[in-house]
Amino acid sequence: MHVPAVEPIPPELVTLDDHERHAREKLDDNAWAYFAGGAGDEITARANRSAWDAMPLQTRVLRDLRGGHTRVRLLGRTLAHPILLAPVAFQRMAHRDGEIASAIAAGMQGAGMVLSSQASVSLEHVAQAYLGEPSHGPLWFQLYFQHDRAFTLELVQRAEQAGYEALVITVDAPCSGARDRERRAAFTLPPGISAVNLSTMPPPATITLGPGQSRMFDGLLRHAPTWEDIEWLRGQTRLPLLLKGVTHPQDALLAKESGAAGLIVSNHGGRTLDTMPATAALLPAIRNAVGAGYPLLVDGGIRRGTDVLKAVALGADAVLIGRPYVFGLANAGAMGVSHVLRLLRDELEIAMALCGCRTLDGAGETIAT
Repeated sequence: MHVPAVEPIPPELVTLDDHERHAREKLDDNAWAYFAGGAGDEITARANRSAWDAMPLQTRVLRDLRGGHTRVRLLGRTLAHPILLAPVAFQRMAHRDGEIASAIAAGMQGAGMVLSSQASVSLEHVAQAYLGEPSHGPLWFQLYFQHDRAFTLELVQRAEQAGYEALVITVDAPCSGARDRERRAAFTLPPGISAVNLSTMPPPATITLGPGQSRMFDGLLRHAPTWEDIEWLRGQTRLPLLLKGVTHPQDALLAKESGAAGLIVSNHGGRTLDTMPATAALLPAIRNAVGAGYPLLVDGGIRRGTDVLKAVALGADAVLIGRPYVFGLANAGAMGVSHVLRLLRDELEIAMALCGCRTLDGAGETIAT
């Protein structure tokens, strides 16, 4: 297996926003449009960020903070901290080492990792790199239902055999959003980069649309998954299922009733339907719907350790980051991803200490009311 080279972190990079600004110099217009862009006017993408900024924290003083830590329990495991890498496709567009570098960094930092089904490196090689780090967290595989059920099942079986511990089913993207930045940039995958884990999938059957039929609804969406597909998949795998992209409390209840092991509150980073609410605004109602104790994660706009603390205070067990670690990857490969994760964890500890919060069990009282 290729071992990523150690790349230095430019000394001026001390925040995740610094990583984003520096990554713009590293990425061409094609890759930047893909990784940084959102859907439509990018209102939701901006709202994700501003919602965390607008939420004030409440401090408490003179508390005994000895023995404090960032550990959390999730799906029966103890994690060193509540930060995971979200699934992001085609990471070799950001850096030659792609998902391998991200896996090594996440493993070293004790961060969970969710690998995209559209990864540009094989799922087996990523698992080998991640699971080879002694301090690694949970490794999950993100799955889109494919038009061919047999191929979908083959992907699931490969993930099981490679050592993935859960399946993350993305349910909020039966079609792609209207991504204007990508269209303006005429986005295309560079030569040599592809969704390698999908390379053997049979092509969909050709259909002829009749008069008045929609290319979207009668064509593309004829294979869109439903709750019946979730039930079918539960019967095909021993791995727990988490549904990513649940934003409505009624869907959260349906997911829990369907046997899903957990949920990820996500609006796809603002990349699908523009003008959706920020995930920070959606999270409390979802937690209220599913009740205490049910595994719940959130992504979207996390850029500071204070954001992580706020997310836990609102009911999340853990958070996922996407764009920030890809920008770190672009800047310095595995070292860049590691740096992004370390910055977030350090900032989380600082925020906890200054709020008088010894462990994350007490995060709920850090939100100012």
